Amino acid sequence: MLAFIAGTGYTGGRVLEQLSADGSVGIDSAAMDLDAPAPLPVNLPTDYAVLYTIPPEGEDNTRLRHFLSELQPTPARFVYISTSGVYGDCQGAVVTEDSPVSPDSRMSRPRAAAETLLQKWADRKGCDLVILRVPGIYGPGRLGTERLKDGGAFLSEADANPGNRIHVDDLVRCCIAALDQGSPAGVYNVGDGDHRSATSFAQEVARQAGLPEPRLISRAQAEKEFSPVRLAFMSSSRIVDTSRMREVLGVTPRYANPVDGIVASL
Repeated sequence: MLAFIAGTGYTGGRVLEQLSADGSVGIDSAAMDLDAPAPLPVNLPTDYAVLYTIPPEGEDNTRLRHFLSELQPTPARFVYISTSGVYGDCQGAVVTEDSPVSPDSRMSRPRAAAETLLQKWADRKGCDLVILRVPGIYGPGRLGTERLKDGGAFLSEADANPGNRIHVDDLVRCCIAALDQGSPAGVYNVGDGDHRSATSFAQEVARQAGLPEPRLISRAQAEKEFSPVRLAFMSSSRIVDTSRMREVLGVTPRYANPVDGIVASL
């Protein structure tokens, strides 16, 4: 089945590279402005799947609505990259795909709205929908080394929350599995299953990269130093259960231990 990848940035570009390495042929690319009222610059076959990695521009999801309106014919499967942030602040509790969605930030609310939009569209069109709820993505060029070099602050371990993350290579494997018609449709939390804090992760990056130890501050001091966006992110806490990713989607993370993932990224 043809895979139509909308958005070939950090993750989508790697999915395209992996599909090519696996022997896919006839790979084409086309640029378009999804904010402009124009048709898709490609001719779609009768049997194809979509991977949509483009971030939302607002809760109305105009960009996604335009894209869906131009999908002719309807794809057999639509894979959407959402965020585990849709669960909101759960005060460190474990969340599964059946946990209630309660987005509490300007980053997660548009994703939750997009999920609802897509579920209604897929039901109406008879399209299999797969939603991947993704935590923080790390990998080559995305280890936060610049913040470490600049002396940026991190919460003390005592004040830090449990973390959720995934190496980009493992996310690529999840995307490719989700595109496969043999995988059950539905919602999947994805992640490496390791819940060390962002502080602990930064300390390991610093150790491996030969950088200074992160500067640690209290939560009270963070309220003075951190941007509102980062403060909101640091205040939202949950442990994301990824059993369904492993048992149903069939993906076991190669980098279940972030120490190995950081080695590979460097």
